[in-house]
Amino acid sequence: MQRYLHTTTSAAPLAVFRILFGLLLLGGIVRFWSYGWIYELYIRPKYFFPFYGLEFVKPLGEFTYILFAVCGLSALLVALGLFYRLAAATLFLSFTYIELIDKTTYLNHYYFISMMCLMLIFLPAHVYFSVDAYRNPKLRADQVPAWCLDVVKLFVGFLYFFAGLAKLNSDWLLQAQPLRIWLPAHNDLPVAGFLLNYTWVAYLFSWFGCLYDLSIPFLLWNRSTRPWAYAAVVVFHGLTALLFPIGMFPYVMIMTALIFFSAGFHQRIINFLGRMLRLRGDQLLPRRIYRMHPALNYVLAGVFVVFFATQLVLPFRYLLYPGELFWTEQGYRFSWRVMLIEKAGHTEFTVRDQAGKKVIVNNSEFLTPLQEKMMATQPDMILQYAHILRDYYTQQGFDRPQVFADSYVTLNGRLGRPLIDPEVNLANETETFSPKSWITPFNDEIKGF
Repeated sequence: MQRYLHTTTSAAPLAVFRILFGLLLLGGIVRFWSYGWIYELYIRPKYFFPFYGLEFVKPLGEFTYILFAVCGLSALLVALGLFYRLAAATLFLSFTYIELIDKTTYLNHYYFISMMCLMLIFLPAHVYFSVDAYRNPKLRADQVPAWCLDVVKLFVGFLYFFAGLAKLNSDWLLQAQPLRIWLPAHNDLPVAGFLLNYTWVAYLFSWFGCLYDLSIPFLLWNRSTRPWAYAAVVVFHGLTALLFPIGMFPYVMIMTALIFFSAGFHQRIINFLGRMLRLRGDQLLPRRIYRMHPALNYVLAGVFVVFFATQLVLPFRYLLYPGELFWTEQGYRFSWRVMLIEKAGHTEFTVRDQAGKKVIVNNSEFLTPLQEKMMATQPDMILQYAHILRDYYTQQGFDRPQVFADSYVTLNGRLGRPLIDPEVNLANETETFSPKSWITPFNDEIKGF
């Protein structure tokens, strides 16, 4: 272990990763802004759904534009390697704050980006081919500790492997769900779109997706299989970008997979960029090793051990809860369960009090269409919304209002059924990490992880 911690490798892959990661995030921010999504998702809604325990993350109203501007500027500074440590920390804080404002917008790839930003704070990605290194020759180095590169590879491997492990379930492999629902919706694609109507294509996609996720980290790590593995990365994520509205994630993963390529590959990229910028040879190859203080080296190694131990445990926390994970979604988020379920339904709320007042709630008066859609099938959001209604109708003169949910939800093509016990007064229920007894039994079994 001690020998490994003192092993060094080329800094070029980390520098290329820093540049591409920062530029892609900047592009994502610009895209988000240009489509008007900042207003639609973070300013227009009257109410928001914070994550349990993180309720201090509040919406900022019109100041949200400033938050996005700070995030975009930080991404650019990370790409340039200018004020790198401060920029990386600001990028992590601003991006994560945006992610935590409303769980309506939760996506696995937002979590991946937040964690990668957190890692970059502790990695010396700015010691080579950066503005900081250009301004401070003492910082400049073309060799960094090998673990600084390996932790990025390992984290990418975690994402893929756990995503593949989650696909080892009966709905995905034996029923080709939810792809049997999703793929025919894209049968209008040119040339081969008609193939998406066939059930065997859904099975092909399901099995390939599972095998891809489970094997791709190992194939990328192996030098002999790496070119073919990267071609699979491009094809796989190219198809997901074409078929599913998941934003920048496919491009982020195509870029991230380059970290597995050899130092020589990345050095050629650096040399090309260096010629464009007319940099001197000593700036491109300073022939210097970046040395951390031995104590800091061990401390950071310990930090990453804790980080990966946490990432290892989180996907399995669902085992602490009874019931079917896809139905209750207790322990579902932050566990790399990517595109595994298709839940649809409607939840109607009735509010009444002891004096006989009663109202059937029009959800559109409180929530945006996206919020209503996401809330209707996720028990923790249903509880949060019930509390929003309780507080609102208390202000409207209801005496200790009771809130009841009449929900009807379908999961992966099954017949719809109630999700919430309609006899439970949700106004009196509290959000905790404990199992939610008011979620109705699934009365079916999805075998697997």
